[in-house]
Amino acid sequence: MKNMFIFFGLMFFAVIGSAQSTVAGSWSKQDGSVITTWLFQDGFYSCTKYDVTNKVFSYTQGGTYVVAGNELQMKLAFHTAEKEKVGTTETALVVIKDQTMKLTVNGADENYKRMDDGKSALAGHWLITGRMINGSLQTITPGARRTIKLLTGTRFQWIAINSETKEFFGTGGGTYTFENGKYTEHIEFFSRDSTRVGASLSFDGKVEGNNWHHSGLSSKGEPINEVWTRGLKL
Repeated sequence: MKNMFIFFGLMFFAVIGSAQSTVAGSWSKQDGSVITTWLFQDGFYSCTKYDVTNKVFSYTQGGTYVVAGNELQMKLAFHTAEKEKVGTTETALVVIKDQTMKLTVNGADENYKRMDDGKSALAGHWLITGRMINGSLQTITPGARRTIKLLTGTRFQWIAINSETKEFFGTGGGTYTFENGKYTEHIEFFSRDSTRVGASLSFDGKVEGNNWHHSGLSSKGEPINEVWTRGLKL
């Protein structure tokens, strides 16, 4: 009997692990020029809605997630439309079949198409931990105020928040490529400056262990040299 309980316990965690990996990656739906994307990677997620043609940012939310059976349990770390939800947990039903994902939220079904499966050298949840200032690399210890980057196989999003005050400072995202040491972002939304939508920015990049070294020119044309670390707690 004891062995049977162990067997079913292992099966339960195997199902959760399988569901976690199945949902990993990016998903999208489009209504005209309005796009809604979900990013799931390494236990972290974001959901963003924006109008790519008219360069209008609507909202973003995200935090940590767990998949148990067909339940998607999400603990919010940021929510631009409903700040009071930060720190709460929401549950949705999720069904994945082939390359589609159906989410049922508050009784309403939403259908998404898979954009990627969350596999790339840069896929992960990153926090900025270093920045070159006046020729010297300064260590940044992530605190309540932090800048996050979430990357799946083909999509990226950065988010600047304060986890204690629930403040949101800005976000931007879109698609990216990483080839031969060159990281290129193609911006599809930018909450603070819509004129940057449509731009492409290229940087030199290399991954050493859990550190991503990132250098080039920012969207303002200013030189940047940063270190991002993967896997730190949100």
